[in-house]
Amino acid sequence: MKYVEALEWIHTREKFKVKPGLVRMKWMLERLQNPEKSLNTIHVAGTNGKGSTVSFLRNLLQAQGYTVGTFTSPYIIRFNERMSINGLPVSDYELIDLVELVKPLVDELCKTEIGEPTEFEVITVMSVLFFQQKNVDFALFETGLGGRYDSTNIIDPILSIITNIGKDHTAILGETYKEIAYQKAGIIKVSRPVFTCVKEEEALQVIKEEADKQRAPLSVEGEDFFLEHVSHTSDGESFYFKIEDYSSPLMATRMKGIHQIYNAGLALAAMEQLRKMGYLVQQDFYADAIHSTTWPARFEIVQKNPIVILDGAHNKEGTEALVETLKAHYSDKSIYLLYGAVLDKPIEQMLNQFKPIVKEAWFTNFEFPKAVKAKDMADISSINPSYVIEQQEEALQQIMGKLTGEDVLVISGSLYFISEIRKYFE
Repeated sequence: MKYVEALEWIHTREKFKVKPGLVRMKWMLERLQNPEKSLNTIHVAGTNGKGSTVSFLRNLLQAQGYTVGTFTSPYIIRFNERMSINGLPVSDYELIDLVELVKPLVDELCKTEIGEPTEFEVITVMSVLFFQQKNVDFALFETGLGGRYDSTNIIDPILSIITNIGKDHTAILGETYKEIAYQKAGIIKVSRPVFTCVKEEEALQVIKEEADKQRAPLSVEGEDFFLEHVSHTSDGESFYFKIEDYSSPLMATRMKGIHQIYNAGLALAAMEQLRKMGYLVQQDFYADAIHSTTWPARFEIVQKNPIVILDGAHNKEGTEALVETLKAHYSDKSIYLLYGAVLDKPIEQMLNQFKPIVKEAWFTNFEFPKAVKAKDMADISSINPSYVIEQQEEALQQIMGKLTGEDVLVISGSLYFISEIRKYFE
């Protein structure tokens, strides 16, 4: 089997169909002698911030000398990023081997009453096998959608993290904060510590009730551990972290936006929990690990003159964080927006959030089954002026031709759009 064939086989699984339940995952992993039970896993759920939190935690663990597997989604540059070891994506050859290992299993499962597994379920099983093969010290799993019925919820983590709760994927997870929190809180396991930065009161109450039900020790930012934002710097944010008997020195992250100190704080709280559990953890390594952490397409500066920023703000909460970060760091600049989005998102409301800070909005197309046409986005845009250039490369050329050193171009919307347009800056 060639790499292209392996990738094609993965992508021909049921991609967008939501099939709640873990029965297919249990069936496949049981046939593989339950490799997930041999892993030290940490589970991360939340509406926004999952990828950044996983990245902070990976860097903190690597700084201690640990080998860390990460399972994240979606990918930004190549599919292989979905499963990585110490930040290095699975190789093409390893991916082929994994497909050849699980394909007979999937073929067999398709013939049963249980039915065909989804693409995400197949990739989750592959990642579990990969991390077992590589004998990682820790495996960090980011949920794909929700938590309770997400395929990653097959793991029994040593601790869990819930970053925040926002109204995204409401058609599947529910319309209210309470309903969405119920799905995210599904990753909480019996007696396993859980950490959260959730602020929305109704959502936090659901998490507290689930933790109580599972007898899981819960630590909440602002109650059990604390973060103090000190300043916006030219590089990012500076802050202090405090928990029980540990108060950090001044720390700095190159990830811009106050929301990023909460993601960093969750990772630091997890490290302190691991230290309490007896793992070898040296606090002196924290600051360098936090400062070295980056994550693609999260306020990622891909060009400095003029400044070009990629940010996959694909829901209202993400857009709010992006707008506030732009205000904090670039209030003296003229901001131009290049945008691409997918169906089932509150596009009009998100564009309204951009309106107070954006001088011009440009809309373009991208290749994705659920992509919204550029003209349809421009038609509902309240930003004046709004332009439509259907070809990405032409849109970029026209915008870049207008920009001066006093301007900032923000490319935002769907992460699938960001993944596609990022190649022009590599």
